[in-house]
Order: sequence, then C-alpha cells, then structure tokens
Amino acid sequence: VQLVESGGGLVQPGGSRRLSCAASGFAFSNYDMSWYRQAPGKGRELVATIPSAGAGASTNYADSVKGRFTISRDNAKNTVYLQMNSLKPEDTAMYYCHARRWLIHEYVYWGQGTQVTVSS
Repeated sequence: VQLVESGGGLVQPGGSRRLSCAASGFAFSNYDMSWYRQAPGKGRELVATIPSAGAGASTNYADSVKGRFTISRDNAKNTVYLQMNSLKPEDTAMYYCHARRWLIHEYVYWGQGTQVTVSS
C-alpha cells in the first residue's frame, strides 16, 4: 500500500497550489480520502474529506479552509487532489493524504506528507 503526495512547495500569500496523492495497493474507490495537515508545534488537523464512490455523502471541509480549498478525486487514476486558493501564512504545514474504510475492521493508510510553505 502506498500513498504518495506531491505538489508542495513555497507559495506567496494569496497564491494557489494543487496537491496530488497517488494511491496504490488497495481498492482506492472504496475508501474515503482525506487531507490532513500539521503545522510546527501543533496537532494534526483534518482539512478536507471526500467520500468513497457511491457513499452518498458529500465533501467536508474544516472551517478554516471553506471557500478556499477544494478536494476532488479521480478513481480511474487512483488519485486525490487538494486545490488550495487564496493561501495564507497560517496554511503553512505538512500536508498528509489519508485513506479510510470500514469493512468489519477499520483500514487506515497515511502518506509521508508534502510541505506547503506560504510566505513572501
């Protein structure tokens, strides 16, 4: 099982960035996919979640990113994205991809993270 994030880097305040997470080794379309982030000295925060195919649920966002970030997925490419617009310095963090499924047991996978730094 692998979750490989990409797209992080240095971006100016007000700028945009798109993160990608390529999944392999599991049935991607059956998993809820999320992005978490962790800033230095802080706990890990749930940023956004997109449900599995056919789950009937909608996407969900942290209040701090609503209206600025958009999560999406391409099940044909086993990839989840996070489009980040109007970035602020407080968005600076390591961003992690997360996969979760309940099937008798809970199955959870994490990526290694990609750093996003918002600074002028």
